[in-house]
Amino acid sequence: MNFLRNRLVVLGLVLLATVLLYLLLPSIRQGSMEPSLDVQRMGLVAVSPPPPPAINVSVRTGQLPGDPPLFFREALPVDGSGRQILPRLQVVLLHGQAFSSKTWEELGTLALLATNGYQALAVDLPGFGNSPDSDAVKTDQHRVDLLGRFMEALGVRTAVLLSPSMSGHYSIPFLMKHSAQLHGFIPIAPVGTRSYTPQQYQSIQVRAVILGGWDSGSSVKMSP
Repeated sequence: MNFLRNRLVVLGLVLLATVLLYLLLPSIRQGSMEPSLDVQRMGLVAVSPPPPPAINVSVRTGQLPGDPPLFFREALPVDGSGRQILPRLQVVLLHGQAFSSKTWEELGTLALLATNGYQALAVDLPGFGNSPDSDAVKTDQHRVDLLGRFMEALGVRTAVLLSPSMSGHYSIPFLMKHSAQLHGFIPIAPVGTRSYTPQQYQSIQVRAVILGGWDSGSSVKMSP
């Protein structure tokens, strides 16, 4: 009963994260569409940009070789002729204990992100979904290396990383070692936060949107 309740709570937080991604990603991106003050002071009329082209979605699955091999799902924005559109930003989605990359597909998160011009990558962590378990990810450094291998192989640069519950075992150590590789961080009641001190979190310069939850390991929180 407790497992079912916890699963529903985390699923609710994941749904909330989907909404937040939709609302907050435009503000996380660099740049602004607002006319500059210089233009306003000169009395010039700011010309509205042309409407963006219609965006379709291309979804694919793949398996990254290695130890362990990693199954992933990817959603890309494409134009009407099927050509890939340069994404506004890359978003990497991890998952919790009772879920997998398929959860993000079933919730519509991958399609939602791609429809709005983002490249969305959801991975099955080792031992979940279509990725086999492995003794090669038993330490923090091994898990950091695994995430790094995944991002490098798929050409991920300065992505927003979304990490619910159990996946904190991967994302928090990665954040500590490679925060410069992240454009933003959205933890959802992540485990493993107590392995680091408040001072270590305060030293990290990454935009963060933190969602709390039932997990007892989520007591340490970074400032947005």
